[in-house]
Amino acid sequence: MAGYRKLGRNSSQRKALLRNQVTNLLYHGKIVTTEAKAKEIRRIAESMIALAVKEKDNYDTVTVTTKVARKDKDGKRVKEVVDGKKVTVYDNVEKTIKKDRPSRLHARKQMMKYLYPITEVPSEAAGRKRNTKEINLSDKLFNEIAPKYANRNGGYTRIVKIGPRKGDAAL
Repeated sequence: MAGYRKLGRNSSQRKALLRNQVTNLLYHGKIVTTEAKAKEIRRIAESMIALAVKEKDNYDTVTVTTKVARKDKDGKRVKEVVDGKKVTVYDNVEKTIKKDRPSRLHARKQMMKYLYPITEVPSEAAGRKRNTKEINLSDKLFNEIAPKYANRNGGYTRIVKIGPRKGDAAL
């Protein structure tokens, strides 16, 4: 017997299907699929959430000084004339950032190796590149999902049966 369900696909198709479904599950919080696929997705999603829960507080906070362009009331960069050239004015700003420790960084890279990148497009500006933003699912796992399940030992996902599918009566 195999250690996994083949789902009627060859290995590359199966891997792509599972990656897509797990990515959507973690992004949206729930998905609708067949029971066999759901059981396979649960195995992968549970291990990712467990990894995030284990490493959620494994970081150092560091204060860094950065240069940020000064902006006027309209949000445009302020320019000064120096030696006949227009030069942008910069201010020094102190920021506090989270710096991953090595084990958390490794966990983040393992997650990003499996999950697909997600680009969020706002509905009011659909089709425009300007307002799209890249969603970092590993950050979502560490900052939103892991704290929710911090005091739980496994069992992070639930499969709810909703009956046969209308089109082909698949369970």
